[in-house]
Amino acid sequence: MIDLAQKYKVFVGGDDFKSGQTKMKSVLVEFLVSAGIKVESIVSYNHLGNNDGKNLSAPQQFRSKEISKSNVVDDMVAANHILYKPSEHPDHVIVIKYVPFVKDSKKAMDEYCSSIFLNGLSTIAIHNTCEDSLLASPIIIDLVILTELMTRIHYKTPDIKEWQSFDPVLSVLSYLLKAPVVPDGAPVINALGAQRRCLTNILLACIGLPAETDMLLEHKTTLPSPIPIRAKL
Repeated sequence: MIDLAQKYKVFVGGDDFKSGQTKMKSVLVEFLVSAGIKVESIVSYNHLGNNDGKNLSAPQQFRSKEISKSNVVDDMVAANHILYKPSEHPDHVIVIKYVPFVKDSKKAMDEYCSSIFLNGLSTIAIHNTCEDSLLASPIIIDLVILTELMTRIHYKTPDIKEWQSFDPVLSVLSYLLKAPVVPDGAPVINALGAQRRCLTNILLACIGLPAETDMLLEHKTTLPSPIPIRAKL
């Protein structure tokens, strides 16, 4: 599919819309790991009764969903070499059951167990009930709008002399997808904050505004100045 996209210059984005439990997981694990709290196990349980639930009762379909849901924490864990040794990873278990009676009402329960200071243990348990299709539908609309917008954007950098369009593997859509795809050699980013900053900064660049850095150095000096401060080492 990627070869065809590159041949015909059309975009591909990834798999599985990120609507609820997985989006929460990417936010919470990013917060815990960046705060120095070592997530040791993640257990996610789901049951729902719509066609998505019925399809996932097939083993091969469930395996695809299990991969997309479990990979969402990989880059955040791999980025912290203090908490995690090479190849070390939290235990991550995902259960999805089809229960026709609940229809589109998706029930999601998560438990996060983490090691903390002096070998302590912290456990966070979350229960969430949502209307599955009503969460996913706006994401489909956003993906179509963003993809169409990206067809009209060309860019260049100091290292690129000619204007370029985005690679057919449109990794900027990662913010909307559980299993984003990226061009060969590019890192896969699952942290929701980083995905959103990427998208926001591209849109800011299109209207000539500087990228968001959150430093706000002009508000961190004792001398008020209307001129933006430049930092240097």
